[in-house]
Amino acid sequence: MQSTDAIRILGIDPGLQSTGFGVIDKRGSKLSYVASGCIRTNEREPLPQRLGVVFDSIREVIAEYAPHQAAIEEVFLNKNPWSTLLLGQARGAAIAAMTTAGLPVAEYGTMQIKKAVVGQGRATKDQVSHMVVRLLTLCGVPQSDAADALACAICHAHTGSSLVPAVSGHDRRRAGRVVSRAPLKRLLPS
Repeated sequence: MQSTDAIRILGIDPGLQSTGFGVIDKRGSKLSYVASGCIRTNEREPLPQRLGVVFDSIREVIAEYAPHQAAIEEVFLNKNPWSTLLLGQARGAAIAAMTTAGLPVAEYGTMQIKKAVVGQGRATKDQVSHMVVRLLTLCGVPQSDAADALACAICHAHTGSSLVPAVSGHDRRRAGRVVSRAPLKRLLPS
């Protein structure tokens, strides 16, 4: 049962093959684990269907866990431009799912997440996973993408300058950039 003083945060580690998600609660300075997992797409399916799976699955996570806010990892430049483009599209599907659900979404860079969770921006994936387990008092290590998503949520919990839902789509925060919160307006024919 979610306490009224808790802020529930959804963290997303975007990817086309596997998108990690992590849900935590923040009560004061205490963080607690709620859920995590990976959304997997079938690489044999066409790109639009795979993006639809990411979008629909994140909407299901939002419906089930009712987060107040969301955080997503920014796109990093890959050596392969095609991989970066696909990652960006999966990330866009994730952001669209969160914003159409009315969630404020903050973006965090990889180094920023690592610094918030481990204490240094050049931490390894193993160090991040280890700290996620310690900070959330988990009895096991989550899958890599889920651990990264939990780390993103922890980063937001630790560094978000104001963890309140009322932010506008163009506000900037010191710790993360708000992508959007405003509902979409549909154009109607005149």
